[in-house]
Amino acid sequence: MQIKEVSSEGLKRELEVVVATVELNERFKDRLNQIKDTVQLKGFRKGKVPVDHLKKVYGKSVMLEILNDAVKETSAKAIQEREERPAFQPDIALPEDPAKIERILSGEDDLSYSMSFEVLPKIDLVDFSTLTLERLSVDVEDKDRDDAIEKLIDNNIGYEADAERAAEDKDQLTIDFVGKIDGEAFEGGSAEGIDIVLGQGHFIPGFEEQLIGAKAGDERLVEVAFPEDYGAEHLRGKAASFETKVQAVAKPKRPEPDDEFAKSLGLEGIDKLKELIGGRIADEFGQAARTKLKRDLLDALEKTHDFELPASLVDREFEGLWAQLTKTMEREGKTWEDEGRTEDEAKIEYRAIAERRVRLGLVIGEIGEKNKIEVGEDELRKALIEQVRQFPGQEKAVYEYYQKNPSALAELRAPIFEDKVIDFIVELAKPTERKVTKEELQKALEAQAEGA
Repeated sequence: MQIKEVSSEGLKRELEVVVATVELNERFKDRLNQIKDTVQLKGFRKGKVPVDHLKKVYGKSVMLEILNDAVKETSAKAIQEREERPAFQPDIALPEDPAKIERILSGEDDLSYSMSFEVLPKIDLVDFSTLTLERLSVDVEDKDRDDAIEKLIDNNIGYEADAERAAEDKDQLTIDFVGKIDGEAFEGGSAEGIDIVLGQGHFIPGFEEQLIGAKAGDERLVEVAFPEDYGAEHLRGKAASFETKVQAVAKPKRPEPDDEFAKSLGLEGIDKLKELIGGRIADEFGQAARTKLKRDLLDALEKTHDFELPASLVDREFEGLWAQLTKTMEREGKTWEDEGRTEDEAKIEYRAIAERRVRLGLVIGEIGEKNKIEVGEDELRKALIEQVRQFPGQEKAVYEYYQKNPSALAELRAPIFEDKVIDFIVELAKPTERKVTKEELQKALEAQAEGA
């Protein structure tokens, strides 16, 4: 095998590889000898077919296999010998001249092909201890716990029926109704025993307000118009009347934040509930603070690592981002005018995002490789289980999908790997610690998002 560098410009490489005729013919001869004992042709006993006859019958197909294997082996060897890391699988270009191809297949000419690829850049990693980082933290206060418990109570309000009560806002009514358009009942417009909480806005606009003051046993004609953006297209904008009967009116009964309420949730008492709520809030504050620290760290890595990016990686990342953006705009019916920018301006913005992602991806990969940071099987299995749990009833199918698709598993592995690298850097960077209020943390996150 002969390797000749045709061009080397920046990260781009083009090589010409030549595999001599003598090597191809030797491989060809060995392959025929391998198959002669297994092939069976009419007029010959198994294992007794002359090699010359095998060559006549199978020569071209065998040589095609030889050439395919030769290209795979020699292209991999060429990269290995040069100690280069391609950004993507090299593009292989075989000869286009039919006459030359025929001579190669006949074992009369060398196999020559070109391979083009981009290499990954050399990355000089910064001394992580020189990075200036700040880790924010928020203490959980009694008010935070109390507010969270109040919201929990709001989601667990009970209702007490009152036969004499005139319905008020926030009361729960049990109703039957028959909906009609132009005097005719329409499909899906009737129901019995439906619970509705006045003021929640779960029904058609104007429906709930017309039930204020109703008592159990009352019948009311509710007249409304379906919104122009209503889910059922055939009902959009149409006027409808609902013959409604109130079965029951129940006033809200708000639980007290006491042991009885905690026990209704399966806990020992209110102190245990406060403990659990406090832990959850602390986790939320901690995650928010980590999100800011991680973004600050990624910004620092981007600023301190300047190197040429493989165009192929940037193009691929940009194409993925652009396809996602245009698909979202199409689904939401938005135009570039709605977005407040031109398509060209958006492309510049998303090209910059793609470049940032590629740069950070290469830096994080380099850090992980040089420091032998890996994702263990147990970590990956835990992530897979969490993913499977998000699809109740389809667990087996989802699990099998990931097991059969290495690229899908790689998508699960990537964020775990990134977080482990981030933790590794943070430990070396030793960020300063600063206590802030939850409002200050929220403002810091908002400011960070605006500057993204």
